[in-house]
Parts: sequence; structure tokens; C-alpha cells
Amino acid sequence: MTWWNRPGFRDCDGIICDGAVRSGKTVCMTDGFFLWSMSRFNGQVFGICGKTVVSLRRNIISNLQQWLGGILDIREYPSQSKLVVRNRQGHQNTYYLFGGENESSYKLIQGITLAGALLDEVALMPRSFVEQACARCSVTGSKLWFNCNPAGPEHWFYKEWVKKTTQKNMLRLHFTMADNPGLDPAIRRRYETLYTGVFYRRYILGQWCMAEGLVYSFDQQKHITEEIPQKGRYYISVDYGTRNPFSAGLWCVAGGKAVRIREFYHNGRAQERMLTDEEYYRKLEELAGDKPVEQVIVDPSAASFIATIRAHGRFSVRKAKNEVLTGIRLVSSLLQAGVLQFSGECRDTIREFSLYRWEEKGEKDAPCKENDHAMDDVRYFCATVLRREAEIMKAVRKT
Repeated sequence: MTWWNRPGFRDCDGIICDGAVRSGKTVCMTDGFFLWSMSRFNGQVFGICGKTVVSLRRNIISNLQQWLGGILDIREYPSQSKLVVRNRQGHQNTYYLFGGENESSYKLIQGITLAGALLDEVALMPRSFVEQACARCSVTGSKLWFNCNPAGPEHWFYKEWVKKTTQKNMLRLHFTMADNPGLDPAIRRRYETLYTGVFYRRYILGQWCMAEGLVYSFDQQKHITEEIPQKGRYYISVDYGTRNPFSAGLWCVAGGKAVRIREFYHNGRAQERMLTDEEYYRKLEELAGDKPVEQVIVDPSAASFIATIRAHGRFSVRKAKNEVLTGIRLVSSLLQAGVLQFSGECRDTIREFSLYRWEEKGEKDAPCKENDHAMDDVRYFCATVLRREAEIMKAVRKT
């Protein structure tokens, strides 16, 4: 929090804090940023940047009174996306909130003059936005404050900033969970068991590592079950394809678990027969049988098939949430907790679990676009339905 006032560091142009989740990066960076800016400047303008302004308010702004309310007078003006902060010495500065959500976001920060900027979760922001924020910090004595969880070793921020801290005249601090004295040991153990594979290495070990190998840790003994619930809440998830495979699964949520009971899988290219939307709908009805299906969760790009389902009037249809990496993390956690299980009849899903791999090259993490159709419909179901199932998510947190 006070690196900027210590001999040997005070001449650095900024700081990069990276490492594990729940390691205290955000609170240390936020408190340090405000202490520095309020003690060194008066009447200046600063930027606080997040992936979105909504996430920024959730992660930082909503906590400011708890973190700094005893020493700073903090007033938020939501309609203007700004804070006005005063200290006991009579200094007053203005802090504007910016969201770096996409490539066009740099326009939001263009033209402003800043005495410093805090970029929370900078690895989630596009390079154009980050570089524009840096260019805005032209006031004498300005500093850059970067905070993030690691991504892949080809990520531009890792290559251009983390690996070049000396050239950039930056101080880098690497955080682990042990650096957070407020983290209960039981909570730390929970986080250490919550993630697997690349997510464990990044979020728990804090490594900038490549996503490689299989996407999921699927254990047939753990995840294949013969115990099929006789009643519960029923759903169908669908990944739509014409020439590409069409995958649909019938799920039952009961007793704190979700079981994929049976599935329908059709590969039009391999079987040399394309099915129409009406033919797919009949297969959907066969899959449902006499089960009271609450919702059919469908690939959001399948507009014609969604319209066909609605036209028949039997099923309530819902467009799936399709944030790939967020969904993969959720599926991984559900598998790890043992609350996501599969009947042995779901052969294509079980087959794809053994083949679904990460792309080996590229700046961004992405699974290979093959052997992924059952994987997509599983992800749609988890991201759209199970993330709202309190009993199941509680089991995940207790793992």
C-alpha cells in the first residue's frame, strides 16, 4: 500500500500486482491508490478502470467506505460515473469510472487528462483500452496501477508489461493466498479444491500458464452413475447443428445433484443425412418422453429451431448463456464437486469428455472446435440452470 513512499520504489512509474485469487490484491491496490493520490495531489483527476463499470462498482466502489471511510470523505455521483474524495488535509480529487469491455472502449477514456489510473483485472481488458488509459496519464508524478489474475503466457499484458517490468520502470508484486491474513484457512482449502487443471494453476498458484491438454478432468468412476432419480426437475439442453452434430440431453435435478439421464446425438455430415427443424423437434419430444420438462435450453444462435419449439407450444424454451470460459470454469467446479453426473447411456457425451482439448496456440484460451457439441450443450445447461440452483452451488462451495 505504501510502496510509492519507500526508498528504492518511489521513483517507479507504477506497480503490477498479479497472482492468486482471494490473495488481497484488490484491497491493497485500491487502498494504496487512494492513499497515494490523495496525499500527493490536490484538484486533479484520476481514472479507475474495470472490465465494466458495473463490475467496478461491485468489486471496488461498494467497499470503499469499509476500507477507507474512516480517513477519507468519499462521495459518489452515479449518473456521472465519478467519485469526489476529500481528506483531512483539505485535498480534493475527482475519480472517473471507466469500463474497458471491448475494442471500442478506448473511445470512452480518450481526451481526458489524468494524474494516475488504477486498472482492476487489467488482463480482461483489450489492449487498445489499456494503452489509451496509460496515454492519458500525463500529469507530472502520475503513476499506473495494474491488478490482475494470470492468463496465458501469450497474453499481451504478460508479454508487454509483466515480463518487461524493468524496461517499463514498474514494480511487480506477485501475490499468493498466504498474503491475505484475512482469509480463513477453511476458505483457503475450499478454493484449493474448487479448481482443476489450468484454472488451479492460474487462480490458486498464480501462474501465467498455457491452457493445454484435456479441458475437463472427467473420472468415469466418479461421474458415471447407475442411480437415476425417479423424480425431480427436468430440463433439456441443446447444441444445434445441421451439417455439424446436433446434441441434446435430458437432465434431472434432484437431491443436490444433476444427472444427464439420456441424450440424442446426430452427426449430419458423418451420417450423410441432414435433419430439418421439424425432425429435430420430434427427436426432442422423444427425448423428453413423458417427463415434465420445465425448460429447453438452446444454443442462442439457433433462431429457427427456437422458433420451431415455440410454435409447437409444449416446451418453454430459453436461450442459453454462452460465455465459454466462464461456463467451462463452472462445469469444472461441478465435476470436481461430484454434483454433475451422467448415465452410462450418454455415450457421446462420455466420448467427447475424453477428446475435448484446449487449442495449443493463440493469445486467448479457447477449446478446439471439434468433439465439442455435447460439451457445449452440457455447458449451456450448467451456465443457464445449475448456476441458479442454490443447493447445488452450496455443495460446490463446500467441496
